[in-house]
Amino acid sequence: MVFERAAAPGGKMREVELAGRRMDAGPTVFTMRDVFEEIYADAGRSLASELDLKPAIVLARHAWSEHERLDLFADLQRSAAAIGDFAGSREAQGFLRFAAQAQRIYRTLDRSFMRAPRPNPLQLGRRIGLANFSDLWNIQPFVNMFSGISGYFRDPRLRQLFARYATYCGSSPFQSPATLMLVAHVEQAGVWYVEGGMHRLSLSLAKLAASLGAQFRYGSEVVRIVLRGGRPDAVELAGGERVAVDCVVSNADNNALSAGLFGPGVKDCVPGTPLRARSLSALTWNLVARTQGFELARHSVFFSDDYRAEFDDIFARRRLPRQPTIYVCAQDRYDGAGDVPQGTERLLCLVNAPPTGDIHAFTEAEIEQCATTMFERFAKCGLVVQRRAADTETTSPTDFNRLFPATGGALYGPASHGWMSSFTRPGSRSAMPGLYLAGGSTHPGPGVPMAAISGRLAAASLTADYASIARYRQVAMPGGTSTP
Repeated sequence: MVFERAAAPGGKMREVELAGRRMDAGPTVFTMRDVFEEIYADAGRSLASELDLKPAIVLARHAWSEHERLDLFADLQRSAAAIGDFAGSREAQGFLRFAAQAQRIYRTLDRSFMRAPRPNPLQLGRRIGLANFSDLWNIQPFVNMFSGISGYFRDPRLRQLFARYATYCGSSPFQSPATLMLVAHVEQAGVWYVEGGMHRLSLSLAKLAASLGAQFRYGSEVVRIVLRGGRPDAVELAGGERVAVDCVVSNADNNALSAGLFGPGVKDCVPGTPLRARSLSALTWNLVARTQGFELARHSVFFSDDYRAEFDDIFARRRLPRQPTIYVCAQDRYDGAGDVPQGTERLLCLVNAPPTGDIHAFTEAEIEQCATTMFERFAKCGLVVQRRAADTETTSPTDFNRLFPATGGALYGPASHGWMSSFTRPGSRSAMPGLYLAGGSTHPGPGVPMAAISGRLAAASLTADYASIARYRQVAMPGGTSTP
């Protein structure tokens, strides 16, 4: 039985409706396709037969001004050529070295860390093995992301572009380890467009689970995990109903457990995330609007003039950045090659923000000032967005905290700051027998494929724990054995 507080599956992978059109309001990038192919295959289905996926040719379009634009492509050599045209041959060679290093880090950590139960550093070393111990050092855990990137690029714009991959984990490139360069390889290995939007993936997975016997109850908020004998015995819903359970898999942010939102009995089952350790939140605008000038790709990024000041504003001063970098998902476009929508189009615009939605109510004045700065940045790069208030939905960290309580609006669980951060996320087993953990605040971390992996790890832990109980009695005869 799945109890979901919202009216539909997906959690952060949600959608909204504006001007009669539905659009993604959460994650917009589909990567690590093999993770989902394995899920569907294990259920006797095919991902390709359940979802219409189209490979992206242009990974993202980047802009600093009207005359400074750079596309990255699924084709590595094409990206290198574009970088060479943009910043010179030295930078193109630096990009190829960077891409090779990102691939090495990914291959080192893929099976040993990301898809495996949470290890401590010593266990990770054993999994990689003494013969490959140099690989563990080469993941660069003690160098921050921005410094690591600077070893490959001299052009400050390229340092800014490739350091941005730290934000995919909700972190500052000036505080997170260079290990996060592996995110660049994840994207380079393949990005797909999901026909109908990312929310279709949520609907498809729910349909798949239901076909195998799972039951979903939407609009059902769990307010307490009822205990008996030191383990979950029932869940209590907001209306007072109690439903008996054998075990619980919590897919909420772990901070909701530690904050007592599921009852005092489970508060100490998982460590909380203090404000200083929270990941990025966001200020987003979903728009149905007309655009002109700059030709958007599906994924476009408009960079600020001072990247360090941007993250100082967010993490040190706990305020909206005065000069933000803006991500735009143009959901009616594909590869930005003449596929310009006629009339209005669906846009999701996102600015990184501090995770303080539980202690600070973001005012209309603050939000509108940030919007003004955003549209000025667009104009500097040649993009004009003709928006109407009636066709705009804004979501602030305050709103995200209401949607996902006890987070302050942090969208990625704890930030990946410091070399030990990846080892401090809890694994799939909590401190209480029968209570399991999944989601972006749990190992292996945030992002759609990582959350899916965490669900598989939780399922494996639960299955292993229950399989350890013998299901058949011992045979009362010489030579008899206990059959598991």
